[in-house]
Amino acid sequence: MKDMRPAGRMWHLYKMGGLTPAITSMFDAQSAQQMAFIRSIMKEQRKNSLYEISLSTVELVVFDLETTGFSPYNGDEIISFGAISVTGTEVKEESTYYTLVNPKRSIPGEIEKLTGITNEQAAAAPDLLHALRGFLEFVQQKVLVAHGSGHDKHFLNAALWRTSKVNLNHRLLDTMMIAKWLHPKLKRYDLDTLLDLYGIEVTKRHHALEDARMTAHLWSRLMPEITSKDVQTLGDLYAHLSHH
Repeated sequence: MKDMRPAGRMWHLYKMGGLTPAITSMFDAQSAQQMAFIRSIMKEQRKNSLYEISLSTVELVVFDLETTGFSPYNGDEIISFGAISVTGTEVKEESTYYTLVNPKRSIPGEIEKLTGITNEQAAAAPDLLHALRGFLEFVQQKVLVAHGSGHDKHFLNAALWRTSKVNLNHRLLDTMMIAKWLHPKLKRYDLDTLLDLYGIEVTKRHHALEDARMTAHLWSRLMPEITSKDVQTLGDLYAHLSHH
């Protein structure tokens, strides 16, 4: 039987996730468990080599974040996570994750108007650590996909480091980069332009789950063009994108 007295519990958490959650457990056991889980996911992800996986069967999570602004290092915060599962070209409409996040700060008026997320709604939402754990429980070891991924990656890395002192280790594909490779002569590569190009129905923009869902359908439309260029595995795709 495990010793769950303070010292025993601290040693158990240290073994699971490292010193940071162990120390934090002295103050907040639930937060320490969340941190230990996040750190274990990142540790396991470092072991995975996914390059040989066929694009026809690869398991993906397409995601989007809504935020209070553009700089996670200057006070801006995540206010919602949205994600949907995809296998190969099949969008798993029933397999989704969505949550608001309490940013512990006010949401600017223009962001409220753009996203429809009010300060009142955000104040009642889970904090970042809990929302982040829920997102990573949904993702597990799958490859991430986003459109214009720089923004989302910066915010995810900032959130992971602030809450758990780890960096994002998941493979990440960017549908914007793929579109630039496939259609080098297009003038614009924003999501609205590509949704229109591929005839994908626009449901609700600037909503994390709906943007993720539309990006997932964009991925499924890009896939036949990708494979037509003799790109069959995840490694093949990364190799081609590295030259563009």
